[in-house]
Amino acid sequence: MTRNTSAALAFGAPLLLCANVALADQGFSWEGEIEIGNEQVVSSDVAGNEIRNTYAIITATGTYTFGSGVSIFSTLTAESVTDPTADRSFDDMGLYVEKLGLSFGLGQATTVTLGKLHPVFGTAWDDAAGFFGGTLAEDYELAEQIGVLADVELNGAGTLSFGVFFADDTGLSRSWGTDRGRNRSDTGGAGNTGTLDNFAIQWAHEVDGTRFHIGARHLSASAGDVDDEQGLVAGLGHSFQGGFDLYAEFASFDNFGGGADDAGFATLNAAYAIGDLTLSGTLSQRDLDAGGKTDLHSLAAEYEFQNGMTLGGALAYQDDSGIKDTILGLNLVVPLGS
Repeated sequence: MTRNTSAALAFGAPLLLCANVALADQGFSWEGEIEIGNEQVVSSDVAGNEIRNTYAIITATGTYTFGSGVSIFSTLTAESVTDPTADRSFDDMGLYVEKLGLSFGLGQATTVTLGKLHPVFGTAWDDAAGFFGGTLAEDYELAEQIGVLADVELNGAGTLSFGVFFADDTGLSRSWGTDRGRNRSDTGGAGNTGTLDNFAIQWAHEVDGTRFHIGARHLSASAGDVDDEQGLVAGLGHSFQGGFDLYAEFASFDNFGGGADDAGFATLNAAYAIGDLTLSGTLSQRDLDAGGKTDLHSLAAEYEFQNGMTLGGALAYQDDSGIKDTILGLNLVVPLGS
C-alpha cells in the first residue's frame, strides 16, 4: 500500500464518524467505548515507582458497508500518549488514528483488508481476563501497521490469518492534542522498515469449547538494529460448564525488537463467572536475556451491569529483576455505539 493511498483514506476518516445510518447489509454503523481508570503503585522497593495514573481511553470505530462484502472503516483513539513519570490525572491526552482501511471478500472464504491495521499474532491482551491479565503480553502485540492482511476460513478447520506490513511511518503515526511525534523508519526497531518486508501468520480453531492458536512472525531489522526478529506464539483455552474458563499463551522471540536479547513470555489465566461477576487470576512472566526477568501475578474482579457497563478492580504483585511493586488497578468501561 502506498503512502498516497494512506493519505486518501485518512482524509475520509472523519466522515466515517459523523453520522449513524444503520442498515443490515449496507450503510454506516459505529461502536466504541469509554474507559476511565486509575492505576497506582501503592508500594515499591523504589520510592520513585510509587506513582498514580488516573486516565481515560476513548475509542470509536466507524464502518461503512457498500454491500457485496466491501467496507471502509476507521478507529479513532484518545488517550494519554506518554508514559507517566509522576502522579497525573488525564494528562498528555492525544487523539490518533488507530486503524483505517478497506476490507473486501474474495470468494466465500477469504477476507482481505488493507490500510493501517493490527496484524494477528497472539490473543492474550484480549482473551486474558482481569485488569492486568494481558499486561506483559502487550509487549509483543502488533499494532498500527501499514499493510495487507487476509483471513481464510478453512472449511470447518479454523481460520488462517496472515499478512505483510511495516510500522506506520506516515503522518497518521502522530496525534492531535498532545503530539506523540511522527514515527520514521530510520529510527530503528524491528519491523519499522517502511517496506512490506515483515509478515505474520496465525492459525486459530475452536472445538467443543476448546480454542487454540499457533503463529509465527518475521520482523526485519531497521536502522541500527542487531538482527531480524523471529517470533513464535501458541495459545490454548477452554470454557467449562458452570462459568469456569482457563487460558494460556506462550511466546518466544529471537532478537526481540531487533536487539540482542532473546525473549520469552508466558501468560496463565483463570476466570470464574458468578452471574454478572467474574473473578480471575493471572500468572505472567517476561524473560529477557540481558534485560532480566519480570513476574506479574494478579487477582481481579469485574462486574457487568444490566446496561453493559463494566466495573473492574485488581491487585497485582510485580517483581521486575528484584524490584518489587504492589499495584492497584480500578476501571469503569462504558460501551458506546449503534
